[in-house]
Amino acid sequence: MTIRDAIASYLVKVLPTGRQAMPKGTVVDLRVPPACAGRDENQTAHYATSVAFKLAKEQGKNPREVGEKIVLALLESAPAEFFDRVEVTGPGFINFWLSQKTLNAELQKILKDNKKYGTSKILSKEKIQLEFISANPTGPLTLANGRGGFLGDVLGNVLRTAGAKVEKEYYVNDTGNQVLTLGKSLLAARGIIKDEEDFYKGGYVSNWAKKNFRLVAKYKDEPLELGERAAKDLLKKIKTDIEKKAKIKFDRYTSEKNIHKQKLPEKILQIFEKGGWTHEQDGALWLKTTAFGDDKDRVLITSKDKLPTYLLADAGHYLETKKRGFGTKINILGPDHYGYVKRIQAVAKILKFKKSEVLITQAIRLMRDGQEFKMSKRKGEFVTFEDLVSEVGMDSARFFFLMIAPETHMDFDMNLAKERSNKNPVFYLQYAYVRANNILKKAKALAAQKSDLKLLNTEADVKLIRSLAQFPEVIADTANDYQVHRLTRYALELAGDFHNFYEKERVLGEEEDVAAARFQLVKATSIILDNLLGILGITKPKKM
Repeated sequence: MTIRDAIASYLVKVLPTGRQAMPKGTVVDLRVPPACAGRDENQTAHYATSVAFKLAKEQGKNPREVGEKIVLALLESAPAEFFDRVEVTGPGFINFWLSQKTLNAELQKILKDNKKYGTSKILSKEKIQLEFISANPTGPLTLANGRGGFLGDVLGNVLRTAGAKVEKEYYVNDTGNQVLTLGKSLLAARGIIKDEEDFYKGGYVSNWAKKNFRLVAKYKDEPLELGERAAKDLLKKIKTDIEKKAKIKFDRYTSEKNIHKQKLPEKILQIFEKGGWTHEQDGALWLKTTAFGDDKDRVLITSKDKLPTYLLADAGHYLETKKRGFGTKINILGPDHYGYVKRIQAVAKILKFKKSEVLITQAIRLMRDGQEFKMSKRKGEFVTFEDLVSEVGMDSARFFFLMIAPETHMDFDMNLAKERSNKNPVFYLQYAYVRANNILKKAKALAAQKSDLKLLNTEADVKLIRSLAQFPEVIADTANDYQVHRLTRYALELAGDFHNFYEKERVLGEEEDVAAARFQLVKATSIILDNLLGILGITKPKKM
C-alpha cells in the first residue's frame, strides 16, 4: 500500500454515511499539489483533496465547514504520528503534511524492498496484449514509428511492474496492397514497369532491386510474391533497428499472412454475420460500426473484386488475440490513423474485450539549428528512426520522445539531444544516478554502521525522501491511465531533488551519526533511480 492509499483509506472511514453523504464509490482524489515558488517544504502540502467540495454539494453546506469536520474526525481516527498536520485551506481544500516518522518508515521500506519497491499486484488479474509500431515492412522505420515504439516499450514495462501479464506484439502486414506496391516499386526500379506516383522511392528500393536482380526478373509477373520476398528482408532490418539499436523488446511478431492462413478473417466474418452486425450495399459487405459511434459504416468485402479489406484482416487479428486469452488490448498508432480508431474499437466491443484502448501519437518535427527536416516515406526524402538513434544515441532519442504526451505535437531538438551537459535532461538524470553511486562507493564504510533516520531532518533531506516515496504512486497512476510522460517528469524532479540535496548536505565529512543516516538516504535514491531507469529503458552508466 502506498502512502497515498493509506491516506485515502483513513479519509474514507471518516466520510459521512447514509443520506446526504458521498455517493457510493466516490474517489477522494488525493493529489500532490504543485510546489509554489518561494515556499519551503513545510508550507507546501504533501497531498491535497477537494473531497469537501463534493460532499458539501451533496449536503448543501459550506465546503470549508464540511472540511473542518472531516479534518477533526480524521485526526482522531488516523494512527498517531502519521500526519504532521492536516489543515483546511482556501475555500475548502484539505491539505495533508506527513510526519517524519511516516516518511522515515517509507524510506526503510525502500531499503528493504530494493528492486521490488514500486511493484504491485493491482493489475495481477489482467492479461494485456500491447501492440505497437506494427509498421508495414515496406521501408525503414520513421520517427513516428520510433515515438510509438518507445511509448509501447515503456508502457509494457509499467504494466508488468503493476502485476499484469503483458505481451508486447508487433503485427506484421506482410501481405496485401502495401506489399504489392512494394513489389511494383522494385520492378519500376529495374525499369521493368513504368514508375508511378504511389510507388515507394528511396535508395533502399533501388539497392534491394539491384542486389536481388535475379529475383526481380523471376517474379516480374508476380509483384505480390516479389514484394513479400523483399518485405522479409526489410523486416530483418527493422528488427535489428528495434531490438539492437533502440533496445525495444517484443515478445511476439504476428504475421498477417498467417492470420489469413488460419482463416481468421472468415471466422470473424461469421461472428459479425451471426450477430447481425453486417449489411450489404452497392455490392459490398459492410460492418455496422456506426452502432459504436463511428461516423459511417466500414467495408469488409469490396464490391469490385470481392476481396477482404484491411479491417477484416485486422478484425481476424483481434479474434486471434481474444482466443489466446487476452482481456485487454492496447493498440498504439501513428497520427495518420485517427479514422481507424472507431472501427477497430467496434470490433473489440463485438468480441467483448474487457478493455480496448487505442493510443494515437502525434507528429514530430525534427529540428536542427532552428531548421526543420522534411519527411516523406514514399518519396524517400526522410530521416529514419535509425538515423536519429545513430546520431543522438538511444538514451536521448528514447527520453526525448517519452517526455512529451503522445497526443501532443513535438519538436525534437537535435542540438539539445546531443548536448553532453546538464542542459540535456537525460544526461541530468543519469548524472544523478552516477553521483549517488559514487557517494556510496566513497562512503562504503558507513554501510555497516547503525543509522538513526530521525537525523534526516533538513529541508533537503525531507524533500528528497518525499520525492522517493512518490515512486510507487507514479507507477500505479501510469498503469491506470497510460500517461508514460509522467515517468520522465518524475525522473527529472527526483534528479533535481537529489542534486539539490548534494549541493546543500554532506555525507562524507559530516558527523558520523548524520553521515550514516545520509548514506541510507543516498542508497535509497540509488535504488529508486535504478528501478526507474530500468523501466524507462535508459542505460545506467558507471561514470560520466
